Amino acid sequence: MADNKAKRGGADRALIALTEKYEVAYWSKKFKVTPAKLKYAVKKVGRSARKVEAYIKLQKHRASDKSRIALSEPYEVRYWSKKFKITPARLRLVVATAGHSAKKVEAYLAAQKAKKARKTVKKTVKKTAAKRKKAA
Repeated sequence: MADNKAKRGGADRALIALTEKYEVAYWSKKFKVTPAKLKYAVKKVGRSARKVEAYIKLQKHRASDKSRIALSEPYEVRYWSKKFKITPARLRLVVATAGHSAKKVEAYLAAQKAKKARKTVKKTVKKTAAKRKKAA
């Protein structure tokens, strides 16, 4: 059903008409989402602009929350410690050092692993050099 352009009151402004291209463009720009995401949100919660806005904000919050490590939640500690293959206590230490971002924690752990690998290479080189001196 096309939007009735003769009705321009508050009730019409509070609804999103997916059949009108200009409305889809307007609401997509206003909520900073793609038209496809807007259409999905309208189908999910209805045509009310308030409900659609609340749904989109919730989805954006959930997406940003996925990359954060919440140490207050035991299931999150179990998940991230299993993912990074470290103990929960070590995870807490790393989060305290690097921050709550999963990317930062992953980068910190990779740097620590590389540092440890360099140390073992140095030890091996020293042992080999010491053996050669003894043999000579």
